[in-house]
Amino acid sequence: MDEIAVVDVSGLGSPDPAVRRAVAAELDSACRSIGFLLVTGHGVSGPLRRRMYEVTRAFFDQPPEAKQRTMARAGGGYRGYSGLASESLARSRHDTTAPADLFESFTIGRPDAPEDAYHARHRHNFFAPNLWPETPPEFREVWTTYYHAMEGLAGRLMRGFALGLGLEEDYFDDKIDRHITNMRAINYPDQLQEPLPGQLRAGAHSDYGSLTILLPDAAPGGLEVWTKADVWRAVPYVADAFVVNIGDLMAEWTNDQWVSTLHRVVNPPRDRAASSRRQSFAFFHQPNYDALIECLPSCVGPERPARYAPVRSGDHLQLKIESQVNA
Repeated sequence: MDEIAVVDVSGLGSPDPAVRRAVAAELDSACRSIGFLLVTGHGVSGPLRRRMYEVTRAFFDQPPEAKQRTMARAGGGYRGYSGLASESLARSRHDTTAPADLFESFTIGRPDAPEDAYHARHRHNFFAPNLWPETPPEFREVWTTYYHAMEGLAGRLMRGFALGLGLEEDYFDDKIDRHITNMRAINYPDQLQEPLPGQLRAGAHSDYGSLTILLPDAAPGGLEVWTKADVWRAVPYVADAFVVNIGDLMAEWTNDQWVSTLHRVVNPPRDRAASSRRQSFAFFHQPNYDALIECLPSCVGPERPARYAPVRSGDHLQLKIESQVNA
């Protein structure tokens, strides 16, 4: 039950329904057991992934004053740069004593949101303008291309999720066509100084939305998940694979048949800490603001009544954000 499966999702694009259902069954199994899996056959090209890594590393390599020109502003929809040790993810679980996490980040939302009433209504919180750095000059183009690649992969995974949950394949389509997804690059610098007691690269937390697609690297000091055996387990690095995990919203949507698992990013061993820089990219997929999240019909019954009241996706996310801010 604690194994982290590697799933080839290329079959989700097969014209054969039986092939699609077979992949969906693997997704369902992973999401029921641990809520984490490694995804191959995703169709996101190696050159795009490498280019994304290169331009982002060049951004983080700049002096602090250059990065701070795109500093995230309060009330700005979580766009732009956040400095080192400016957040504590464990506080989202009301751990008010958790030290600040040892990462810096850069975040965007949808890069080309339409100018219509829906997007205008939610612009302040979820469709705020992105803050683009001037250097490197190709940053915006590469990030926009990568964002749309993640958008496509998330859509394919949600179709696989629907099949795995015994729903029509297009069940989620009209609930994610105006999604409110943020994408974030996270830079974990070399640890030249020993961390404070209890301080991690990223404290224990669960994600908020439907699913997260993570592109990690192989540097020491990596991702761990809390298993049903009540132990931390390292997520293995598999070249060319994405790490996918489900969030709190999907766990509620499935009436807790699927699990949103605690995870953290640990510090590197001290003998490797001076050369342990790590960089990852997280696509935090969140359905449309007004999508109604209520326990799925295939996940409730006389023996398993609904555990959650219906809630709008955007309201659910806002409550999660406020709990972190007020922790």
